[in-house]
Amino acid sequence: MKRIIGLRLVSLIALFGLLLAACGGPVTVAPTDVPTSPPVAAGKIVISNWDAYMPEDLLTNFTAETGVEATLALHATNEEIVGKLIASKGRGFDVVFVTGQFAQALDKLGLLAKIDHSKIPNLEQLYPEVSQLPFDPGNKFSVPYTWGTTGLCYRSDLLSYTPDSWLDLLQPSAEASGKTTMLATERWLMMPAQKALGFSVNTTDEAEMRQVADLLIETKRTLLAYDDTTFYSKLVSGEAVMVEAWDGWCNYGIGENPDIKFVIPKEGSDLWADTMVILASSENIDAAHAFINYVLSPEVGVWVATNILYKVPSRLAMEQLDPALIAQFPNLGMSPADLLLQEALQDLGLAQSLYTQLVTEILASGP
Repeated sequence: MKRIIGLRLVSLIALFGLLLAACGGPVTVAPTDVPTSPPVAAGKIVISNWDAYMPEDLLTNFTAETGVEATLALHATNEEIVGKLIASKGRGFDVVFVTGQFAQALDKLGLLAKIDHSKIPNLEQLYPEVSQLPFDPGNKFSVPYTWGTTGLCYRSDLLSYTPDSWLDLLQPSAEASGKTTMLATERWLMMPAQKALGFSVNTTDEAEMRQVADLLIETKRTLLAYDDTTFYSKLVSGEAVMVEAWDGWCNYGIGENPDIKFVIPKEGSDLWADTMVILASSENIDAAHAFINYVLSPEVGVWVATNILYKVPSRLAMEQLDPALIAQFPNLGMSPADLLLQEALQDLGLAQSLYTQLVTEILASGP
């Protein structure tokens, strides 16, 4: 997957963590008075995204509206696509979907074009909080597609109490011990202990991170598993009673069993955003901007929120959601202001190696 390139770039590839994303099926919404894209000259662009992370007919409809031919490439993780982009210096791609801290890292490497807001009229219908994300204030090089947080996803019918702290997961009660899971991806494995100990999710202090690792090594003895993909299924079956979960993935469990609930622990959590970026190497920058503008249309936003069950930063899209959907999945109703109360994940640069080292130690520790 990763080609041999200059030592500086190879070391940077090795520092990136993993993130997974999810799936869904179509929805129709009423038309709204939203600015549309200016005419775009015909051309071709290549998009890279996670599988099933946008409507199946999106590219076809975009081409019909703009005359721009769009091809979809898939990536499984942020690490995979970042490695490809660094190795190729961005050539071969126009628009890529990556999580915020990875967009920040790509910008530091000079691989991203600056976003021309005048070419994306639909930016006007996003929540104002979108411009306040710490990894890219003012959306200079990225445009959010979805955003959310991480918390405790639990079976309210199988626990005699309501969990409200990361310590409920890290130091579980007797009834929960052996029936909990944590995310294995580096930043999210570390995050519950960082928050429980009062540290930043972006800390690079070695003494703080040593305390984080020690707590997680203790926690490992109480875990059913580290699990990034099937944790909600374990809740549905009752094999697990409490898991660390991204909000949207907890919703997949809630959809199968309404006794599954989601809560942000009292110590706080992270704020993540999956974003769209334009490569500086793109040979059709105008078409790339037109694509992002099309994705920000309320119709697409409603499809994403309804089918993928993640929040989108489009105010108009969120206002058009069926109230019954939010009643079924309450975390979809979380306000942008509430999201911004959580701490945004940012690129750690060379300090990512400390996280990698400690996660390796945690995973290799005894049961």
